[in-house]
Amino acid sequence: ERQLVESGGGLVQAGGSLTLSCAASGFTFDDYAIGWFRQAPGKEREGVSAISEADGTTYYADSVKGRFIISSDSAKNTVSLQMNSLKPEDTAVYYCAVDVGPMFSVRLGVFGLRPGDFGTWGQGTEVTVSS
Repeated sequence: ERQLVESGGGLVQAGGSLTLSCAASGFTFDDYAIGWFRQAPGKEREGVSAISEADGTTYYADSVKGRFIISSDSAKNTVSLQMNSLKPEDTAVYYCAVDVGPMFSVRLGVFGLRPGDFGTWGQGTEVTVSS
């Protein structure tokens, strides 16, 4: 059974940094794309970043480009999201998830990072950025 567990959320002041981790079990994530999503109160879940070791793809939403860095550690079966220069608008619950379909990079290029393409979600970790 595939499982994902996020950690690393917390309260931080604007301009600060946090690193989120997504630990995978029950599968080797090198074979899949892993995405980070976030959902703020009253808003839809949105794609933030993704990485696919299988085809060497990384993706960042425009809102986080240049501030967030996604990376993977095959030995630990973990994907991390380093978040720098945090802004109050980054406040949300952050989730990681596994992409379940074929041709991830193609779909990413055509449709962007869509929550519906991802299955096996973690429970989420809350990030609050104070102004």
